[in-house]
Amino acid sequence: MKSLPPTYVKGFHDESLIKKMKYNVLGSTNLHVSQLALGTGGFSYFFGHYDAEECKLVVEEALKSGVNYIDTGPWYGHGVAEEILGKCLQAIPRKAFYIGTKVGRYEADPKLMFDFSAKKTRESVMTSLKRLGLDYIDVMQVHDVEFAPSLEIVLNETLPTLQEFVNEGKIGFIGVTGYPNSVLREVIERSPIKINTVLSYTRLTMIDQSLKEYLPFYKSKNLGIINASVHGMGLLTNGGPQSWHPASEKLKKICAEAAEFCKENNVELGKLALYFALQQNGPSTILSGTNCTPLLRLNLEVVQNGLNEKEMKIYKEVSNRFFAGLEETNWEGVELKRFKENTFSFENDSK
Repeated sequence: MKSLPPTYVKGFHDESLIKKMKYNVLGSTNLHVSQLALGTGGFSYFFGHYDAEECKLVVEEALKSGVNYIDTGPWYGHGVAEEILGKCLQAIPRKAFYIGTKVGRYEADPKLMFDFSAKKTRESVMTSLKRLGLDYIDVMQVHDVEFAPSLEIVLNETLPTLQEFVNEGKIGFIGVTGYPNSVLREVIERSPIKINTVLSYTRLTMIDQSLKEYLPFYKSKNLGIINASVHGMGLLTNGGPQSWHPASEKLKKICAEAAEFCKENNVELGKLALYFALQQNGPSTILSGTNCTPLLRLNLEVVQNGLNEKEMKIYKEVSNRFFAGLEETNWEGVELKRFKENTFSFENDSK
C-alpha cells in the first residue's frame, strides 16, 4: 500500500488523489515534495491577466490534489504574488504544504532590482514572512545569482545572513536559483554555507536539455533539484510567450510553428512539454506556474494519466519535426546584457 506523504492532513486532502501523486525527497532536506510543484509568478501581472479569487481556487485544488510544494518570490509583481499567496493560504493547514520563496531580486527600477546585501536580505526575509502570514519558510532561495555585481556579496553576505535565519528557526533550508548553471555551480562550490537546493529554470525542456550536464555535480552535493518552467516561460504552450520573453525571434518562430501544429491537431503543446519533463531523471520536483484552474487540471491530468494515444503521436512528431537538432536552444547572457545596458542608461539619464 502506498504511504501518504508527511504533508497529508486528514479531512483536508483527497486521499485518492494523494495516492496518484509521486513524492521525492528534496536532496538532503527532510521534505517529501510532490513531483509537480506550483509556481506563483502568475499571481501577478507578469504573465498577463490574473484574478485573486481564481488564484485561491488554484492553491486549494492543487494542494488537495497532492501538490505540496509552492514557489513564490518578492520579484513576482514586486510583492503582489507573495501577498496574494498569503491570503490564499489563510484557511489551509500549515502542515499541508512546503513553501519556497526568495531574496535578492525585487523592483522594476534597474537601480533597485537586485540587492544581495545582508541588510536587504534581513528585511526581505521578514517581509516575506509577514506577506505570507507564516512563522517559518521551508526553503529560502537566493534569486538569480548571476545578476549579483559580484558573487562575493552572495557568498559573504546573502548566504551567511540566511544561515542566521536557519539558526533562528525562521528558515528550514537554503537554495540558489539562476539561468546559467555554470554560475550556480560556482556558488555551490565556493559557498561557506551549506546549500540544500538548486532551482534551474527552462534548462531541461523539449528544446534545451543543458541541465543534464550539471546533474551529476548537483547529485554529488546531495542537492534537491527543482526543474522550473518546463514550458520555457510560455514558449512551449499553444498560447505562446509574453512579449518580454528573451528568446530570439528564430527560436520563438520554431516554437510558434510547433504550437500551430499542435493546435491544428487539437493538442495542447503544454501537455507535451510537461510530459517530457516527467520522463527526466534527476530533479526532485517539476515547477510549473499557473493562475487558473483549467491549466492546473491540465497539468494534473498529465501527472496522473500521461498522454493518450493521439497526444503521444503528436508528441513524437513535434519532437522530431521541430525540436530535433536545434542549433539554438537558449538565451543565456541575453537578459544579463540587457540589464547591464539598462542600468548604464538609467545612471547616465540620472546625471
